[in-house]
Amino acid sequence: MMSLPVDWSRVRTILCLGAHCDDIEIGCGGALQLLRARNPELRIHWVVWSGDLEREAETRAAAKVLLTETGLSRVEVQRFPASYFPHHWAAVKDAFETLKAAVSPDLVLTHRLRDMHQDHRVIAELTWNTFRDHLILEYEIPKYEGDLGQPNVYTPLTMEFAHRKVQALMQSFPSQHSRHWFQAEVFLGLMRLRGVECNSPSGYAEAFHARKLVL
Repeated sequence: MMSLPVDWSRVRTILCLGAHCDDIEIGCGGALQLLRARNPELRIHWVVWSGDLEREAETRAAAKVLLTETGLSRVEVQRFPASYFPHHWAAVKDAFETLKAAVSPDLVLTHRLRDMHQDHRVIAELTWNTFRDHLILEYEIPKYEGDLGQPNVYTPLTMEFAHRKVQALMQSFPSQHSRHWFQAEVFLGLMRLRGVECNSPSGYAEAFHARKLVL
């Protein structure tokens, strides 16, 4: 495995896309803390495509824990109906085009194209369809379908960032506590496994899929 140095000071804006409230936190909550720590001037545009008022409040609370300096961040929650994204393709596509006109990101973090959840796939497909000349990294969400795959990009995390991510999830999303998969052990376990795979000094990491890179 080769580690390439990246000058994160040149990354000015990150666009984070999640189908549901908690997707971004689960998929890249650690990496966002790492990138903000390395570049305090980083602007993060955080867009969730489905969420009622309760869920919106939860994701705003989690974003505040993870990003701390919310003045350089913007959280936006759309109201598309969860689980029905394929049936609202045209409307979601129009919203993507509006977003493209408003944000010019250096990095886009989004769902995997091979994610088994239909809403996740729609967001991933429209990300690639809309942001065609951008660096896109696809994050992973653990779920019943067992579709994690083999990632090829890793971000080693400090233990502090890994545990703050889990803290944000468990404290900010009480509506999800009844779900059997929404547990601290699940989130820490996946980061621990990815930490083993990339030989992270702390033992923790997040992983992503990069389908196209221009060097």
